[in-house]
Amino acid sequence: MKTKLLIIFYFIVTNIQAQFAPAAGIDGTTAIYKDSSIFTNWAINCTITRGFQDLSDINLGYASVGDSTVCTGIADAVGVASLGDNGTAVLTFLQPIINGVGWDFAVFENGFDGYFLELAFVEVSSDGVNYFRFPCTSYTQDTAQIGAFDLLDPTKINNLAGKYKALYGTPFDLEELSNIEGLNINNITHVRVQDVIGSINADYANQDQNGNKINDPWTTPFPSGGFDLDAVGVINQAPVNTIENINNLVFEVYPNPSQDKIFIKYSNFTNSQNLNFVEIKDVASRVVFSSNHLLENQSIDVSHLYRGIYFMSLISGEKKCTKKIILR
Repeated sequence: MKTKLLIIFYFIVTNIQAQFAPAAGIDGTTAIYKDSSIFTNWAINCTITRGFQDLSDINLGYASVGDSTVCTGIADAVGVASLGDNGTAVLTFLQPIINGVGWDFAVFENGFDGYFLELAFVEVSSDGVNYFRFPCTSYTQDTAQIGAFDLLDPTKINNLAGKYKALYGTPFDLEELSNIEGLNINNITHVRVQDVIGSINADYANQDQNGNKINDPWTTPFPSGGFDLDAVGVINQAPVNTIENINNLVFEVYPNPSQDKIFIKYSNFTNSQNLNFVEIKDVASRVVFSSNHLLENQSIDVSHLYRGIYFMSLISGEKKCTKKIILR
């Protein structure tokens, strides 16, 4: 009887320890909505290596939905790139991600209803060559295969991208990778997302940090098979190196940060006619505003732009001055 009670106690304790943060919208969740003001930037480049739609039947070919461009910029769940079984995506950023206070970045997938979840490993690199994986945990049972359209319990999953539904990022804290030789957690230049195959078949299974098979929807023999990457949002990044004073050409932007309108104030111009051109670019160097006639203290409407970091440049002759502006 004593032995039986000990066994029961063991399973109760194990079950309690296995509980991680719940689905988005439930108390205690760590999910971060895409419009949260904590995001300071988004990935600007992405390279994808596709995996097969079904690794157990490679004649079906590779996953093919979406392309790398839809994985840059803010999460929207409209455009995603399907990685396929064991496929990967490598993302880069305007400035390195750093180990700040709390979460440092988040990965977005397009899961629906919070329980149909397709998972992926997350790895980081500070040189673009050597990658280091976040230690992940899966306490989902591994005796019965999760089918292509079956559900998962997010409280059994930790440190795997795809834990949350569309528009809600799964966050990662670089502190968990501190003191690893070959990794500078204050200079993360690359994030790699790798699809979890999800099979419990020993021939294909991926494992978590404890050697548990990671069970998620499989097979998914479709062009949209595997992890569907939407975006990677940056929370803590290295300071942006901007030029604010070149050849005594100076200007001010206010308010900064801003929500709907910004204004500029010139310095060291004899009059506004010396100003030849004004432009604002996003982090992907796309021009979102330009004017060859902007008066001092004239407002610029930025309410239609996504929240994040932009760069305003004033050009006078051969002189150019650039400042960072933040929209919240």
